[in-house]
Amino acid sequence: MKNKFLKSLVILSAGYAFIENRFILKIRHENSGKNGQNDIKIAHISDLHRRRFGENNSRICRIMEQEKPDIILITGDIISRTEENISGIKIFLENLRKTAPVFLICGNHEQSLPEKFRNEFTEIVRKSGINLLENDSVSLEIKNRNLIIYGLKESYGVYKNGDSYRNLEKITPEIMGNLLGKIPENKLILLMAHNPFFADAYSGWGADYTFSGHVHGGIIRIFGKGILSPERKLFPEYSKGIYKIGKMNLCVSGGLGKFRLFNPPEIVIYKI
Repeated sequence: MKNKFLKSLVILSAGYAFIENRFILKIRHENSGKNGQNDIKIAHISDLHRRRFGENNSRICRIMEQEKPDIILITGDIISRTEENISGIKIFLENLRKTAPVFLICGNHEQSLPEKFRNEFTEIVRKSGINLLENDSVSLEIKNRNLIIYGLKESYGVYKNGDSYRNLEKITPEIMGNLLGKIPENKLILLMAHNPFFADAYSGWGADYTFSGHVHGGIIRIFGKGILSPERKLFPEYSKGIYKIGKMNLCVSGGLGKFRLFNPPEIVIYKI
C-alpha cells in the first residue's frame, strides 16, 4: 500500500512538473507603494535562460502590454552560457522596449559566455535600444519622483572559484562603493544586482530597493521555502519574495527558466 502511494505521488509530481515547466507563467504582484498616483510600476524579469514563452517570447511581451509598467528591469541570465545561437533574443528585447524603457544587467551566465558570444550579446542589447548597465547608472524622473537605477557587475568569483563553489569571493559595502561610487542624497536608489546573497552589502551601501534573481526560487519549493541554490547550498536565505534588510527592500524573482517544481515561472510586477 505504501509503495503504491509513493508511486502515485511520484507520477503526480512528474505530471505537474511537466505542466509547470512547459505551460505555466505566473504574474506576482507586490506593492510597497505609498504614493498613490505617484507609485512607480516596475516589471521585474530574471533568469530566462533557454526557456521560451511563445515565439520570440510573445507571451511575456503581451503581459507587458497589459500591465503597462513604467520601467522594465531584467536582472541577468536572459540567456544560458551553453546556447550556440543567441540572436533570438533580439526581437524579444525590441518588443519589450515598445512598452517601456528597459534596463538590463549581466548575470553569471552572461559573464561566462565565450568571448565571441559575449561580444555578440553586448551588440544585440545595445542595438535593441536597451540600457545595459555594467557598474554604471541612469538618472530618471518618473511621476515627479527622482530616481537613479544602478546596475552591478560584480566579480565572477562570487559565483564560482575555478570549478568549485567553495571559498567564493564576497561583496561588502566598500566594494559596492568602489564599483558604483557614492550615492547622492535625496534620490530614490534602485539597484539591479543578480545575486541576492549580498543583501547586507547592498543595504549598507545605500540602496532603497534592490532587484535580484539567480536562485530560481530555490528550484523546488516546499511550504514556501526554496530548497537549493545554484551554489549547491540548501535552503538559501533569499530565494523568492520581498525581504526587508535595514531600510532596503530586496525583491527576488523566482525567475523564468531552468527546471522547477512547485515553483512556477514568474514575472514580478512591483509598485514602489
